[in-house]
Amino acid sequence: MASEESFGVLVHHRGSIKRKTRSGVKFTDKDPLCIVVKPTTSYDDLVRSVLMKLGLEGAKRVKKFFYRIPITVLQDTVKYDCFTIGSDEDLQVMFLCRRQFPEVRTPELLAKLVDVVSSSGGSNRNATTEAAAAGSSSRPAVASSSVPVYEPAVEAVASPSFAVDLNDGVGDVVGSVDILPNALQGVPPVGVGDGVLGDVEEDDVEPDMIEDDSGDEVGATEAALVVGGSSSGTQQYPPHFSSLDLDAMRQEGVSGHSVGFGARDAEGTAGLTEFQVGQQFQDKDEALLSVKTYSIRRGVQYKVVESDHRRYVGKCSEFGNGCTWLIRLSLRKRKGIWEVKRYNGPHTCLATSISSDHRSLDYHVISAFVMPMVRADASVSIKVLLNATAAHFGFRPTYRRVWMAKQKAIALVYGDWDESYNELPRWVLGVQMTMPGTVAILRTSPVRVSGQVDESQAFFHRLFWTFPPLIQAFRHCKPLVSIDGTHLYGKYGGTLLIAIAQDGNSNILPVAFALVEGENAESWSFFLSHLRQHVTPQPGLLVISDRHNGIKAALEAPDGGWLPPSAYRAFCIRHVAANFALTFKGKDARRLLVNAAYAKTEVEFDYWFDILRSEDPAMCEWANRIDYSLWTQHRDDGRRFGHMTTNISECVNSILKGVRNLPVCSLVKATYGRLAELFVRKGREAEAQMGTGQQFSQYLVKCIEANLKNSRCFTVTLYDRDNSEFTVAETTPTGSFSLGTYRVSLASRTCDCGYFQALHFPCQHALACCAYSRVTWSSYVHSVYQISSVFRVYQMGFTPPIPEGFWPPYNGPTVIPDPAKRRAREGRPRSTRIRTNMDEADPNRPKRCGLCRQPGHTRRSCPQLGGPSHTGGQ
Repeated sequence: MASEESFGVLVHHRGSIKRKTRSGVKFTDKDPLCIVVKPTTSYDDLVRSVLMKLGLEGAKRVKKFFYRIPITVLQDTVKYDCFTIGSDEDLQVMFLCRRQFPEVRTPELLAKLVDVVSSSGGSNRNATTEAAAAGSSSRPAVASSSVPVYEPAVEAVASPSFAVDLNDGVGDVVGSVDILPNALQGVPPVGVGDGVLGDVEEDDVEPDMIEDDSGDEVGATEAALVVGGSSSGTQQYPPHFSSLDLDAMRQEGVSGHSVGFGARDAEGTAGLTEFQVGQQFQDKDEALLSVKTYSIRRGVQYKVVESDHRRYVGKCSEFGNGCTWLIRLSLRKRKGIWEVKRYNGPHTCLATSISSDHRSLDYHVISAFVMPMVRADASVSIKVLLNATAAHFGFRPTYRRVWMAKQKAIALVYGDWDESYNELPRWVLGVQMTMPGTVAILRTSPVRVSGQVDESQAFFHRLFWTFPPLIQAFRHCKPLVSIDGTHLYGKYGGTLLIAIAQDGNSNILPVAFALVEGENAESWSFFLSHLRQHVTPQPGLLVISDRHNGIKAALEAPDGGWLPPSAYRAFCIRHVAANFALTFKGKDARRLLVNAAYAKTEVEFDYWFDILRSEDPAMCEWANRIDYSLWTQHRDDGRRFGHMTTNISECVNSILKGVRNLPVCSLVKATYGRLAELFVRKGREAEAQMGTGQQFSQYLVKCIEANLKNSRCFTVTLYDRDNSEFTVAETTPTGSFSLGTYRVSLASRTCDCGYFQALHFPCQHALACCAYSRVTWSSYVHSVYQISSVFRVYQMGFTPPIPEGFWPPYNGPTVIPDPAKRRAREGRPRSTRIRTNMDEADPNRPKRCGLCRQPGHTRRSCPQLGGPSHTGGQ
């Protein structure tokens, strides 16, 4: 049979995944293996073949595979995304895509190899012991009696889409950000404009509830299938809440439902066998799913004659015109199951029209199919789900229908969207019991019915939360905090506000969160006031943000605690440059402005500013209207530590992108488990480095090593007998801008290049002076870069969550979502991204058709639409 043909699969076992390439996702390994497989090959067979060919049996295990999945084909160009394979069902997606995309005959996989022996001594390929070990018995107790409202005790919940990003080296990296490639050379980064103002990956817009063709609401049915946790009972959360276990993609996780999507024969051929009188189903939903799948597989249509809580009758659409297909199912009350009472089959009609869609392929059917993928990764894109659905069923549903199917699957796995709001008060009380000292402030607004306040209900308004390890960690981070907001992609709108810190090894660390209605002066004031009170009381703190008026109003409030000298504000240069480009077009001018902002000395700033003035004096006049201390590095008195943008916040936005699709309580719970995982991983790394006798972080060591290479070519002159004042002459200029000779003061820790005082560790000129005077450079390094300081950031661990059954009872009003925040029900969800010139395409780039990729027309008017291969909808 053709379906049994063997074919080759390229398996990469080194390198990483490169995103944002011209073809989407690309694997960087240049020496892949070639493994021969069949459509009947199982996941375990593939794992054994890879390990056998590498000769690593017994030494390594395959944790998972990453599949370079094709999503679109436009002429000769194939676009790829990344799909995780960890089970036999996942592997079937690869086989289906290979049949769906004949242009891609050789699939590519990236194998994630790990040691056989895990931290617990086991060798199970899906062991998750590391992710579970999130607690610390040495955690000091912190009083929390002053917390205004509630405080949490979450199940250590780590949503699937996060655990993979911590350790796998794939996708967004939790680590070094906003570090200039030339930061160690005494020159401004000439090309920094490209890095700062590069293209931003567009958010995958996936808000929540819109109506389907049938008028049903997503998640309104199939209550018996709900797997997401509720606030009652003592049952723990599913394993996929605390770690990414790809075995969770198997369908047996949903009790009472078969793995298949229709009547199956002994060989598992879905939907192709006929129904039998007496065939039984667990409930009506399973019965309907089987009938619909059968109809889809046969490529025929049927109509519902009768449907209620006791019976279901369906007939072929051509019944009476030569086809006698009919099925009658009834509920057996005593057993509570549904049974086929009458069946006339198979169909004797043929499909009368060719269509790319099928009426029975509704979002209920699609939801059952995509459930394993959504359970393993809530951030899986609609495009991937749509193409997997099309490859599996042979029909291509609409984007909206697949989006609704994903929302339903999310509701089944993570809990109902509306009920999730009512779970927040108990979560708050539970996490307070789990970790005393947790700060969680829940704000509600009254519900009015006919002008009267309903005491039994309250609208959710805002929630601020942070955990004791985060409060303790910030004391050992750099004295700056970056704040940003990101939109939620659920049934109800809202914004997640985040405060980000950074340790001495350039690892980012979220330290506080808030769920608010949107970015405005009141919401930012709510967030920043509690941030200042509970997390960042240190004097002289720097806040990096964009130029949002709500942030400005909150920081300038007299009683907010954010006014100088208690705290200082700095603008993100990326946002400043974006505003600049709204008035002045051209990338060259923007790059000059960015280089001027990055300049670490006034001389260097004037150098770039004079070039900008020669382009257009109005540009300099525009820039002069903003206080230099807010956007230039040479006027920040070293408070930025080299950070000019809110990239660290935006990096966290991408890390949390998956949970933005989840109900609010699952989102909040995920922050607890994910941070527990982060603290375990980073704490172990720092502890291991301390154990080897290292004194400074890896980031600092790399910087010093790079500076030492250049410091050997300098001429040093001493000017005082205390070995503190020097001049350093460069024999060869180290960049496009050079003073030639620099004054260095080791006593005041300054250098004319500006790097010493800006980054708080010796620049290349200071290192040359240390070598000349035979003094150690380590005494001139800020304490935040010491590995002991990095370890203290993660020293306090998280506590394993107390089961929900032991949480204190909540006796307040029922918390419900504000219906005004519900997203539009019809049409494709609108993007919540605020568009700026950073999102604009190159105006000189010709516009091409999205279908044939030829210039001169659009997809709607493409002449290829009239070709013989075009199929119309019903």
